[in-house]
Amino acid sequence: MVDEGGAGAPDALAGVDEAVTRATDALLAARQADGHWVFELEADATIPSEYILLRHYLGEPEDHALEAAIGRYLRRIQASHGGWSLYHDGGFDLSATVKAYFALKMIGDPVDAPHMARARAEILRRGGAAATNVFTRIQLALYGAGPWSSVPEMPVELILLPRRFPIHLSKMSYWARTVIVPLLVLQALKPRARNPRGVGVDELYAPGRARPGRAAKGKLVWELGFGALDVVLKRVHRLWPKKTRARAIQACVDFVVERLNGEDGLGAIYPAMANSVMMFDALGYAPDHPHRAIARASVEKLLVRREDGEIYCQPCVSPVWDTALAAHAMLEVGEPAADAAALAALDWLKPRQVLDVKGDWADARPDVRPGGWAFQYNNAHYPDLDDTAVVVMAMDRARPLAGADYDAAIARGTEWTVGLQCRDGGWGAFDADNAYHYLNDIPFADHGALLDPPTADVSARCVSMLAQLGTGLDDPRMKAALDWLARAQEPEGSWYGRWGVNYIYGTWSVLCALNAAGLDRSNPMLRRAAKWLIAIQNADGGWGESCDSYALDRKGHVQAPSVASQTGWALLGLMAAGEVDHPAVARGIAWLQRHQQADGLWPQDHYTGGGFPRVFYLRYHGYPKYFPLWALARYRSLKRGNSKRVGYGM
Repeated sequence: MVDEGGAGAPDALAGVDEAVTRATDALLAARQADGHWVFELEADATIPSEYILLRHYLGEPEDHALEAAIGRYLRRIQASHGGWSLYHDGGFDLSATVKAYFALKMIGDPVDAPHMARARAEILRRGGAAATNVFTRIQLALYGAGPWSSVPEMPVELILLPRRFPIHLSKMSYWARTVIVPLLVLQALKPRARNPRGVGVDELYAPGRARPGRAAKGKLVWELGFGALDVVLKRVHRLWPKKTRARAIQACVDFVVERLNGEDGLGAIYPAMANSVMMFDALGYAPDHPHRAIARASVEKLLVRREDGEIYCQPCVSPVWDTALAAHAMLEVGEPAADAAALAALDWLKPRQVLDVKGDWADARPDVRPGGWAFQYNNAHYPDLDDTAVVVMAMDRARPLAGADYDAAIARGTEWTVGLQCRDGGWGAFDADNAYHYLNDIPFADHGALLDPPTADVSARCVSMLAQLGTGLDDPRMKAALDWLARAQEPEGSWYGRWGVNYIYGTWSVLCALNAAGLDRSNPMLRRAAKWLIAIQNADGGWGESCDSYALDRKGHVQAPSVASQTGWALLGLMAAGEVDHPAVARGIAWLQRHQQADGLWPQDHYTGGGFPRVFYLRYHGYPKYFPLWALARYRSLKRGNSKRVGYGM
């Protein structure tokens, strides 16, 4: 680099300044009118396909323009292998392909059309519709397009069992809970879709008996035991007392109604919202009944209508997450317009703190006061630790600008976060001590994502928050959390990223936490992680990691083409480790500069968000907008300040 100290010497950071300015202007322009940010949250073909199927399940009036727009989206994302993938450039996924095929056939695509023929051939080659996952088999059964006998039994009476029972809803994750409760009613009633066009998919069933696959490997003893239980439940399901069944169904309805969450929907996630609509329909609720009408309206709010004429359905929305992270990037920029935008964003976030509702998390922590933030606009029963920690850190960082405006919110958010620390020292996303791992072996849980145990990324975020607020290494909670992170470190030095792809995300998260906690840069845990990040840098200077790194037989980091968000994470992680002057950081910054577009932003088609490993991934459209800006602005700040120490938790 050119010496900045010489008289008349050119500014070595001038190019970074320009990149920061352009990216800041672009991010400012993307704000909503009230000061918050929300970007598209795209999943795979399953959600828009299920949306089409929901409309036909309910027998709603035809909307040819809507169906044509969703059809264009589904056809465009069909992969070269003939089917549909769970993420950009991913492999064939049987369940996603069956749902997309069914949806396209439902809206009128001929079965002998080339794209349908290719998909059907691949489906049959891989076992046919009978080999799909549980949720797909349920969808098929609701249409009479598959047998209910292929669906693992989940008696609706499950909701009446005491908490001490091994299989209990409170022992499952929030997302499983909200999806399963209305599904229990559907499984009990076994309704049939109206399906006005009478569309089926008999042609997707291969000869012979197909064995469905599983996304997770469990203990054989549990699988055999639960498999035997499923056989018994299937044989006795007609023998349940009618009064008990009616009471159980009403308990499910009461659960859903309490958590309907207005037009933001049950759990604020599509599968739960759609299941609640079908549940109300199966129980005879008219379309204009307030509960059914609001549940149906919540689904419609997830549609994205694109300028190119395509429409797709999001799995949920991410305004709190997007706004908090964008606020951090703006605070990192540290210029008047950026600071003002950050304060406006935090003012928008402040009233969204959940202060009055004791959600499902209180089942394990009844004495803890509410105080968290949810991921979506509203989801009071289900705030999460990740969002809460990120919001609190942004508010704390803004104190020099805002004075004491956020003190009360910071205190309550911290109190709630501390109260939900797990017994082993880590944090899960929504609940404390939700680690009943045997439940992932029940036949219904073939996705392997029934639980919400502590994870490195969420635990690191909570450590970062506590450390930024002044909690020291001698604090018992901090010590327990750091011990948890030490145990979770992979042999090569990385950490598993549950909610972001994957080891780059987890390692960035933990390095930020270790720095905030005040660990010396010579600490072996920190050094191994930094060395690993440097070692996996791509030859072009950026970083990339495939969703394939979640595979059960992973042999190490799965390299992928460089992308903006993962390059941003790696750079932020290395700078947190004190490596701002390392050549790898300079190469990464140069990669971001080279790939910035004329509009100030970065292109990124790859999915770098984690939903459920091996089952469901997310493309956060905001990630390549604020993470690269954050990394560039931090690099500029450290270099101009001649510092190697990051002063914040993120």
